Amino acid sequence: MEYRDYYQILGVERTAPQDEIKKSYRKLARKFHPDVSKEDDAEDRFKEVNEAYEVLKDPEKRAAYDQLGKNWNSGEDFNPPPDWDQGFEFRGGGYTEADPEAFSDFFESLFGRGGFQQRGFQGGGFSRGGQAFHAQGENTHARIAIDIEDSYRGSKRQITLKHSELGADGRTVVKERTLNVTIPKGVTEGQQIRLAGQGQAGIGNGKAGDLYLEIVFNPHSRFSVEGKTVYMELPVAPWEAALGAKVPVTTPDGALNLTVPPNSKSGSKLRLKGKGLPAKEPGDLFVVLDIVTPPAHSEEECEAYRQFRDHFQFDPRRSDSRGGA
Repeated sequence: MEYRDYYQILGVERTAPQDEIKKSYRKLARKFHPDVSKEDDAEDRFKEVNEAYEVLKDPEKRAAYDQLGKNWNSGEDFNPPPDWDQGFEFRGGGYTEADPEAFSDFFESLFGRGGFQQRGFQGGGFSRGGQAFHAQGENTHARIAIDIEDSYRGSKRQITLKHSELGADGRTVVKERTLNVTIPKGVTEGQQIRLAGQGQAGIGNGKAGDLYLEIVFNPHSRFSVEGKTVYMELPVAPWEAALGAKVPVTTPDGALNLTVPPNSKSGSKLRLKGKGLPAKEPGDLFVVLDIVTPPAHSEEECEAYRQFRDHFQFDPRRSDSRGGA
């Protein structure tokens, strides 16, 4: 996937105020509109211009995009860091003239399909005769990262969210706010927590919108999660795998003793039913065995390996030998 420099596409500086971005967009949109342009690449350029404006016209998207930094050039291979937008609060960005399906993989990797929420009022109305206008505020959304253990037990977290506002000079200003959040037991990655009334403020007497927090799990050195199923790798010694053993295991839900069957192979999965993420129907925990060969440093350790070799007629490169440990 290629990086797209939206400022370069619109021909503006990164510090450009919103009115300059809008002016440049309108000029380029007219120039490359497929109905009027004679340029061979007019349709592609028109799509690029609309995509760039989709991001830079929106204070939240622009501020988040700016967090990627200035050290990328258009066309360079790019994969967004997994936590690039965590803690950043987004609103819907509205539509340009372009078909949302025409936006690039680069755009979707950053903002996803959620980047096309229609701007507008959630409810409310107004009265004629000069009376006040009232409208419900927009919903907002953000991603927060939690530990896998938080899902097993539930937790209370204090989070800081960044949101953007337009300053008097037309440039984006990033501000922060702090919220106390209850993480429910059994929450899964991708699930959203709704905080009623914590979205954008309403207009007049209109109610505030809601804030939706999308859950992602922090990377863990020992555990990984797919849905409600949890996986962990367990190192075992060759003799534990060959002879069987009771092995102490620390799971996200506490310690237990695991029975390793005799003649277990590296990569074997041992299922602990119901020990995955908690739920009405809890997930399972799969322990994946990793047979670790001890190094031979001393002469006594080398001799032990020689005796081991002499006692077994075993060639690991023979297919019929792979049924052992």
